[in-house]
Order: sequence, then structure tokens, then C-alpha cells
Amino acid sequence: MRTWFWTIFLFTLAVVLALVIDRHPGNVMIVVDNLSIQVSLAFAILTLIVAFVGLYILLRLVAWFTNLPLRMRNWRGERKAKRDQDLLEDGWTALLEGRYSLAEQALTKLSQQTKNHRRQVLASLSAARAAHAMGEYARRDQLIGDAQATVTDQKPDQTLRIAIAAAAADLWLDQGLAQQALDTLLASGAETTKHVHTMRILLRAYQQLNDHTQVLHIAHQLKRMRAIQAHEADRLVDVAAAAQIRDAQRRGDWQPIWKSLRSDEKLLPDIALAGAFAFESNDQIKESSRILENSIEQSFDPRVLDAYARSEGQEVNRRLQKAEGWLAKRPNDAQLLATLGSLCLASQMWGQAQRYLERSLALHSDSRVHALLGSLFDRIGKSDLAAKQWRLATAVSSALPVLSKDTLLPAADIAADPDIKNVGGWVELGDEVSAQNRYSAESTTPPVTTDAAYEEYFDSAPLTVPNDVEIGRDVSSNKIKD
Repeated sequence: MRTWFWTIFLFTLAVVLALVIDRHPGNVMIVVDNLSIQVSLAFAILTLIVAFVGLYILLRLVAWFTNLPLRMRNWRGERKAKRDQDLLEDGWTALLEGRYSLAEQALTKLSQQTKNHRRQVLASLSAARAAHAMGEYARRDQLIGDAQATVTDQKPDQTLRIAIAAAAADLWLDQGLAQQALDTLLASGAETTKHVHTMRILLRAYQQLNDHTQVLHIAHQLKRMRAIQAHEADRLVDVAAAAQIRDAQRRGDWQPIWKSLRSDEKLLPDIALAGAFAFESNDQIKESSRILENSIEQSFDPRVLDAYARSEGQEVNRRLQKAEGWLAKRPNDAQLLATLGSLCLASQMWGQAQRYLERSLALHSDSRVHALLGSLFDRIGKSDLAAKQWRLATAVSSALPVLSKDTLLPAADIAADPDIKNVGGWVELGDEVSAQNRYSAESTTPPVTTDAAYEEYFDSAPLTVPNDVEIGRDVSSNKIKD
């Protein structure tokens, strides 16, 4: 657009100038001492224009030749930058594709040949990530050290220092070096309350170090910043606060921690379990029941229901009534039915307990419910049913088959043994075998048979079934006759 504007402007100016010269012709005289030159006005104007254009071209040529070394340096720098950019793109592409060896080669070559210190740091950190993915931890640490040395030698750059610390801490956390990662990140001077990524790395480090106080603090910060999902933040708060309560309970100062939690956080399963156990340990049974009840009404977590079922004394009947109220809203909840059965067992309501437990098993097979039902049958004197339920509990918990009948294993065929005679269905040992293997009257200990003899006997005799033995026949009712 600008080109068109100036073209039209100059063309218009030339036309106007030509019309003026044509209407007002004149001469131009130049006198220098005794020399005088007289030309027409049109020729003088044309000469000035040509002189101006020539001078402009001459000055541009002088400037071009004068700046030639600078332009050569710029051209070489651009070519190097293009080559570095190609290596960086190749390395990153290989890193994203999972070709870590190729990525490390390209990025290491870039860090060695480039003169740009930011590009050196970026290439070294990317190569360190590729070496980490291949399990080359020594080479990874060397590349991280090269990046740190590059930042130290050059003008201090806070952003690069934080980037190196964050990248190194992330890699070290993957290896389980939480303390080293934490020290590096804190020493970098990063503002952990503003950088979401560094806060997440700190969260992982404190989780590995079991620093539940810091985990709880960072989880609250990330939730306020909406940097993580609400359910993920609740899970972190649940685990960290519950661990804090359990640790403080051993010291006897758990109540301040419990009071510092919000009301909605006290409903989380792990926190509710830890708080209920703490109150129960201080003989505050009603408060413990209230905590469990509030948590159950919020989420119906199986662990909280299981803890609610373990009750003794006067709280049993109250908890039983509360659980029956929940059952009206959730009639097909297997865990809730198991909880009611356990509470009925505690209050010795055998019929109700059996009904609830059997309804729970009809919905979901659980080893604990089978064990409870076995204990119930044992208390009311039904030992056969109790044994059956205990076998089923073992089968469910360990995935073992339940043997419903005793069976005979097939007998070995001894007809091919030359030392044993079969006369009319009776087995008689040969003279040598009889003399060696028959028990003496003075001793009741049989003679020791060598391993070779056992191997020869069992390996040489094919396994067949005699005519009078049926495989899988139930012999549990057979009686031994003298």
C-alpha cells in the first residue's frame, strides 16, 4: 500500500512540475568568476534530479561495502542459529517419540557446539531427561552439572536457575531422591507460592519424605489456586491429615490438629477413621460414633462402615438403629448389610444377624462375611454349617478350591514288580524283599529304603487303576473292618 502511495505521489508531482515549466519557461545562469553557464529551467531541474539520484546510489554503495564484514558475521550467526535450531528440533522430536539414545546424541552435540548459553542449558537439560529415561543416572547428573556450570559462568539468570532446579528435582524424584530434590529446589530461590509447577514438585518431595504437615499445606494452596482437581486435593488432604492425627495421637496432642480441619474435611474417610479412633481411645465413644455416622452419610465408604460395625456395650443398639435407617435408603448395599449383621452378632440377635449376612452374601461374596456367618453358626451349635462357611471364607480370600468330598487317589500297578507276587488277589513279597522289609518282633521301626530303590519302584510302575477301585468315589462313609 505504501509503495502504491509513493508511486502515485511522485507521478503526480512530476506532472505538476512539467506543467509549471511548460507555462513559465525560463533560463538558469550560473556565474563563477569569469565563467558563466546559462541553461534552460527544465534542463537545470532534470540535472538536479539526476545528480540527487546518482549521489544517493553512490552513498548506498559505500555503506554496503562498509558494512560487508558486519553482514557476513550476521549471516554466519544466522546459519549457526539455524543449525542449532535443527539439532534442537531433532532432539526434541526424538525425545517425544521415545528414541532416547538418538535424542541424547543430538542434544549433547547441540550443547557442545552452540555459543548461546540459554540454548546450552536447554539442550543439557533435555539430554539429561533422555539419559534418565534410559537409566543412565550418572550421565544424567553430569549433564545437569553442565547446565548449572553454564549458568554460573555466564551472567546470573534467575529464570534459568529455577528451570534447572525444577527439571533436576523432577528427575531425582522419579528416582526416589526426595531430599536431594527438595534441597536443590529450595536453594534455587524459586517463589513456591506463585509457581504452580514448583509447588507440585515440592508436593511430591514432601510426600516421599512423609512430611504430612507440608503436604497438607501445599494441598490447601493448590486447591485455592484451582491448580488441581477438587477430588485430588481432597485425597491429599485426607491422607495427610489422617497421618498427622495418628502421629499426634501417640504424642497426645492430636486435638489441635482435629480442630484446625474444616467441617467438610472431617467427613473424609481416612480423617474420620483417625479422628474416631482418637476419640474412642479417650473413652469418648459417642463422639467417635458421631464422626463415623457423619462420614458414612457423606460417602458410605466400606472402611468407615467396617469400623462402625466394630462396637461394644451400649453403643451397639444405637448404632444398629442408625444402620437400619440407612438400610431403608440403600436396601441393596452389601457392605451395609454386613455391617448390620456384625452389629446383630454383637448384640446376640442370631436370627437377624443370619438374615442380614445371608442377604449380603447374595449380593457380594466376601470372606469376612463368610467368617462372620461361620462364627454365628458355631455359637448356635451348628458346627457343620460353621465349618462350611469357614472353608468358603478361606476359598474367597485366597482363591483356593473348596473340596466338597474326599476321594481316593488311583493305586499304583505293582504287577510288573519282580519282587512282589500276586496270588489270588493277595500280595506276597519275595524272599529277599520280605526279609529286608518285614518288621522284626523286637523293633517297630521299618528298615530305611534308599532313594534309588524308591525311584526304581515308582518310576518303573505305570499308574493304572485296579478293577475294585473307582476314581473319585466318595469313601467318607466307608467303615474299616477288622
